[in-house]
Amino acid sequence: MQIRSITLGVEAAWPLPPSTCRDAGAFLEQARRAFEQDGFGVQTTRLCTQSAHRFLLPAALPGFARALEAACAAAGIEYAAVGGIALDEAWTELATAEAVVLALRATERVFSSIQLAARGQVDYGAARAAATVICRIAANTEQGFGNLRFAAYANCPPNTPFFPAAYHAGGPARFSLALQAADLVVDAFSGPGSLEAAEARLVSALERLAARLEPIAASLEQRLGVAYAGLDLSPAPFPSDPASVAGGLEALGLERFGGAGTLHAAWRLTGALKRARVRRCGFSGLMLPLLEDAVLARRAAEGLLSVSELLLFSSVCGTGLDTVPLPGDVGEDEVAGILLDVAALATALQKPLTARLFPVPGKQAGELTEFTFPYFANSRVLPVKGYGAAELVARAVDDGR
Repeated sequence: MQIRSITLGVEAAWPLPPSTCRDAGAFLEQARRAFEQDGFGVQTTRLCTQSAHRFLLPAALPGFARALEAACAAAGIEYAAVGGIALDEAWTELATAEAVVLALRATERVFSSIQLAARGQVDYGAARAAATVICRIAANTEQGFGNLRFAAYANCPPNTPFFPAAYHAGGPARFSLALQAADLVVDAFSGPGSLEAAEARLVSALERLAARLEPIAASLEQRLGVAYAGLDLSPAPFPSDPASVAGGLEALGLERFGGAGTLHAAWRLTGALKRARVRRCGFSGLMLPLLEDAVLARRAAEGLLSVSELLLFSSVCGTGLDTVPLPGDVGEDEVAGILLDVAALATALQKPLTARLFPVPGKQAGELTEFTFPYFANSRVLPVKGYGAAELVARAVDDGR
């Protein structure tokens, strides 16, 4: 187990004041030291701003992203996010897609996101804009890897520590913690006894962990005057079997992840996460990033998973469709339809979900991905059905919805 990220949310302005990232970097360095002194590894420190549409015009986003990346690098901050974009009169469908594509092309460590749904309403134009971003980024980056830094999301709260969905609520700065803790799931579920006993071990492990983390966070809050937003309990995996959430669910009793009973096992794990008594934020649910989980990637390569099945598991998990490899020639209309399905599920269940999709140029369904990113486990490209929802979206947009 280690801390995946200490994420600080700040209110930014354009032009970017020099103090914004300088002060953020000073806080994050002190926070890193405080957790490391207590024996926790800290993988990254990150910065997110308030939603881009609240302080920028679309044409300014690429320039802001470049300035933010440079300032964060100078301040020792590994990654930054300027997203949370909701379409409005200025941030039209076309302007938003163009601005996000240019911002991601112009940077290497800046993330962004577009809002698909909030307060019970789905934005169909946002689904089309996000689909355009996904397909254009895929076509213009090696193996489509640029989509690591983009997500479409629905119902995600502010100050979520996991990227790309992170955005600040505005106002005073707040920090939150993301965990890389899939190994806790594997350990808890590998032990003997009933399902209840396995879940109780996980809940106990998470609460013991929080009992160590929360006093450090409270001390930082008191000493440095930066509010603590909470801990995202989502047990993020690492691409090795001992740190695989899918492997943990197989240890619980599944014959293979993706086989019969997978939805039920995922539901049991989500329920255990909800019972842990901690100061939580973000998703705090089961996380199934296909390319970041070694066992999940292997089961997909074995043909046990499809986009539809992953979407089904999203009904009881925390993050939705994450790092899912798709054929390089998938059309924007079909991608938009997939995003609408995610938005519908998030809206119907009143829960946060995201979609981080990876069309892989030159690859067809069933072919093996060839990423060299150390946090990815290669898998096979999942098939799509070749049909989208263009007319559905067009009619909804014509209705002004």
